[in-house]
Amino acid sequence: MLIHPMAERLRGLGLAAMADAFLDMRNQPAADDLSREDWLGLLIDREVTARDNKRFGRRLSVARLRQNAVIEDADLRTPRGLDRGLFQTLTTCGWIRDSHHVLIGGPTGVGKSWLACALGHKACRDGFSVFYRRAPRLFADLATARGEGRLARLMRSLERTRLLIIDDWGPEPLDAEQRRDLLEIVDDREGKGSLLITSQVPIGRWHEIIGDPTLGDAILDRVIHRSHRIELKGESLRKRQALAAVEGLTNAKEK
Repeated sequence: MLIHPMAERLRGLGLAAMADAFLDMRNQPAADDLSREDWLGLLIDREVTARDNKRFGRRLSVARLRQNAVIEDADLRTPRGLDRGLFQTLTTCGWIRDSHHVLIGGPTGVGKSWLACALGHKACRDGFSVFYRRAPRLFADLATARGEGRLARLMRSLERTRLLIIDDWGPEPLDAEQRRDLLEIVDDREGKGSLLITSQVPIGRWHEIIGDPTLGDAILDRVIHRSHRIELKGESLRKRQALAAVEGLTNAKEK
C-alpha cells in the first residue's frame, strides 16, 4: 500500500484529521493487531473529534465570553447561595433546550459574571450558539446599528442565537429606544432561545430600570415566569482573593 498518497487523498477529501490518524497508526506496532473495522472506527473517531473541536472553537470565538470560566472550576464550597442541585441541573443545558432563562442576582464581586461565562462555555461545548454582552455595551451596539441602518440585521443575528447573555443589567434606567429594543429581543426569544441575565439590582426593582409600566410588564412577564433564579450573596470574591494574595506574600516574606 502506498502510505503517503493514501494520506494525501484523505486530505484532498477534507479528511485531514483522518489522514494524520492514518499515518500515526501506521507507525504503531500495536495497530497491526487491529481488525479492518477497528482501524476504520479509530480513523472515523479521530475525524469526528477534530471536527467537533473546530466547531466548538468557532462557537467560543463568536460567543466572546468575558472570562475564561468552566463549570468544572465552580466553587460550590464557599457559602454564597449557590444551590448545588440547581447548578448541576443548569450544567446539563436542558433549560436552553426548553428555551427557559436564568437570572443571576447578587452584590458586586460575588461571581455573577464568572458563573454566567461558565454556563455560556458549557452551552458552547454542548453545541449551542452563544453571545455575551454587558448590558451597556449591548445597548450601545444597538444604538450604533440603528444609526448605521443595520439594526434589523443585528436583531436577526441575536434572534438566531440560542443563548444570549446580558451581563451587569442596570442600574441605569432605559430610554424609550432601549425599552423597545429589549422588548423585541425578549419577544424573539419566545420558544426559540434563552436569556441569561446578571444584575446587582433585585428583580423587584427591574420595573424601575425599564421605566415604563406597560413595557415593563410585557418584558418581565416573558422572562421571569420561565426562569431559573440564582441569588448569590456574601463578601466580594475579588476582595477575598486580594486578601489571600496579601497574606501569601506576607507569609512568604516571614519565611
